[in-house]
Amino acid sequence: MDFLHATLLGVVEGLTEFLPVSSTAHLIFTSAILHLPSTEFLKSFEIAIQLGAILAVLFLYWRRFFLDVDSFSRILAAFLPTAVVGFFLYTLFKGFLMDQLWLIVSALFLGGILLILFEMFHRERADAVDDLSRVSYLQCFLIGVFQSIAIIPGVSRAGATILGGLLLGLKRRTIVEFSFLLAVPTMVAATGYDLLKTGFLFSSEYAWLLGVGFLVSFVTALLAVKFFLRYIQHHSFVWFGVYRILVSLLLVWWMAT
Repeated sequence: MDFLHATLLGVVEGLTEFLPVSSTAHLIFTSAILHLPSTEFLKSFEIAIQLGAILAVLFLYWRRFFLDVDSFSRILAAFLPTAVVGFFLYTLFKGFLMDQLWLIVSALFLGGILLILFEMFHRERADAVDDLSRVSYLQCFLIGVFQSIAIIPGVSRAGATILGGLLLGLKRRTIVEFSFLLAVPTMVAATGYDLLKTGFLFSSEYAWLLGVGFLVSFVTALLAVKFFLRYIQHHSFVWFGVYRILVSLLLVWWMAT
């Protein structure tokens, strides 16, 4: 891996982490297309640079984490299911699922179809929850259950969380912002646990590449978050579903050739 590779992966991570398109799938396939070997460092790099995107959320929503105890407690309630699932299935995710390209493509394709079908039949209720302070702790916990499904690469953490929140009666902007906030403890825990398992055995060269990917993902994530919040005010998630389907078909063609 070199500077260009780290930069490209940082851009991909920052642009896709908070959109319902699966940043993990995009990172894995970007690495494959760039012919980067599937080393332990690359797998850890793909997880660690997500902290750059997470820092963008902290930069935009720092009051929610440090000044609003009510919001913070709801975020932790939603994080609990993912923490349990991630702890027990870490080895399966890191050692097996991240290398199953056909599984990832299938999840990307089926997720696209699900997004389109969901938008065709979902109707927002008049009493939909429009503020995080009105989301019950049970709803928060169930949103976390939906998020935990995203341990399967290609599912999309953001997509699972957002669709789960909409099904549970939250307004679009409310669940989208909650998805941003929930990503913080989720990705911090994932990165910290992964680095703990690998024992921080990275050379100075690797640490420099992590810094590049981290910074690039932070800047691009800031832009992606602002774009997504503007987008949902006037559009549905259908085009994200279409995008997922097209990308999965292109990847099937690439894998076949």
